[in-house]
Amino acid sequence: MTERHDVATPQVRPRNPQFSSGPCTKRPGWSLDALGDAALGRSHRASVGKSKLKQAIELTREVLGVPDDYRIGIVPASDTGAYEMAMWSLLGERPATMVAWESFGAGWVTDAVKQLKLDDATIVTAPYGEIADMAALDYDQDVGFTWNGTTSGVKMPNGDMIPADRKGLTICDATSAAFAQPLPFDKLDVVTFSWQKVMGGEAAHGMLILSPRAVERLENYTPPWPLPKIFRMTKGGKLIEGIFVGETINTPSMLCVEDYIDTLEWAQGLGGLPALHARCDANAQVLHDWVAKTDWVENLAVDPDTRSNTSVCLSITDPDVAAMEEADQRAFVKAMTTALEKEGVALDIGGYRDAPPGLRVWCGATVETADVEALTPWLDWAFAQAKGD
Repeated sequence: MTERHDVATPQVRPRNPQFSSGPCTKRPGWSLDALGDAALGRSHRASVGKSKLKQAIELTREVLGVPDDYRIGIVPASDTGAYEMAMWSLLGERPATMVAWESFGAGWVTDAVKQLKLDDATIVTAPYGEIADMAALDYDQDVGFTWNGTTSGVKMPNGDMIPADRKGLTICDATSAAFAQPLPFDKLDVVTFSWQKVMGGEAAHGMLILSPRAVERLENYTPPWPLPKIFRMTKGGKLIEGIFVGETINTPSMLCVEDYIDTLEWAQGLGGLPALHARCDANAQVLHDWVAKTDWVENLAVDPDTRSNTSVCLSITDPDVAAMEEADQRAFVKAMTTALEKEGVALDIGGYRDAPPGLRVWCGATVETADVEALTPWLDWAFAQAKGD
């Protein structure tokens, strides 16, 4: 067991202290020079702008392995915009089940019940650290869920429980899973994510991936509520195909587009999706191995099969801390993270505000494993500092 008393100040610091869960650290070796070919000062509707946007879509398909008959679009407002675009456009045709085991999933539940006011919505939840019984759901309804709970560190183990012959649509928020975890596109009708997570891109742009079944729904169903302009994907009962070849609904940042292209080309240079998965797995395994031999901390995710390899969430289980009131536990965590930040060792690793008090360390593909290895002795040091041992 890790000795908590008289913990010496570690001698090795992570070269990169950026372990934020979003926006996430840039890829290794990144510099502003990577953006030198950006189509700045040009219209996104000019040939050069459309070419860049189309390139970003095509590279996304190549790196993620998106089926040829799925549409991929760049949409406004990050993953939130992409997911709400799907909800507002697709839900209401049949009953829906909304699933949540952390705060972002809970946000989609709120949208369904309080904003769209779906009278026939079924709400399925699980507490932080656990996952809902996805096998027990009725997939003849539309089902909305997160693949990886960014604020709980709990992920879907696989898509085996989703039937191939489902009648409803599966609408998946994959923002902290895409590029890090296998996504079975044959089981997913809508997939959304943002650039600023696993790939370390810039924020404010979302990706929306639609299966042929989702497109069929769009072309044959009109929701009963008004659709804002930025949500409209059809015209005259037909999909606006231009959205899915780079003709964006609103004006994108061509600087951000160039940065996203750079990350995708970096991924290809590594060896593509398998290499990205391997980097995330290696990073998370360092933390999981450290937790296994450390007596004051546990993984928030109860089941090892559902433990995230990107947003690793940790609970402080030391009896003295666990016995504190929640406000005091949060103050303890704050003391730890403040000490680490002052040392320039780890930035932004406090748990999400709605999650139980604890730590959250991002282990996505742009993080170097050596930095996670260098971090763990500092976590022991920060705990000892906050504990006063």
